[in-house]
Amino acid sequence: MTLSPVIMTPSPDLDLTMSRIIKAPRAAVWAAWTDPRRFEQWWIPAPATCRVAAMDLRAGGAFETLMSEGGSAFSPHLDACFLAVDPAERIVFTNMLVGGWRPAPRGFITAVITLKDHPLGTEYGAYVMHKDGADRVKHEELGFHDGWGTVAAQLAALVERQA
Repeated sequence: MTLSPVIMTPSPDLDLTMSRIIKAPRAAVWAAWTDPRRFEQWWIPAPATCRVAAMDLRAGGAFETLMSEGGSAFSPHLDACFLAVDPAERIVFTNMLVGGWRPAPRGFITAVITLKDHPLGTEYGAYVMHKDGADRVKHEELGFHDGWGTVAAQLAALVERQA
């Protein structure tokens, strides 16, 4: 059975979005998202570093990252669950659940990452949903645009060097 994708329309009161054109093939961007060693190279804004603790790329699979700032010990960064993984097209994850569909103690986003062909390479999009306006505002104030924009730029730099 083939499931059709859900068409989502961002709500300006609840959601934050960002997009950019990455001058590399979609397959290269997908590989950087799905290979834990490549993912660690761009997921957290430098100079902080990332370590992937779990990346079970299937619906219900665990998605856990750790971060280190200034050479400190790695500490929890993201503890989430994949909701959908559509090869080379879309990854959906939430930190409202952890691996195995277990409820998370704290969480406030569901993110949809999309990859589409573009004449210059790949159109990369991040659509981040929040349960209420307060969480959306909090995420924006925490630096959503700078943080997610920075990691998208780091992703682009990684895959464009290899293209």
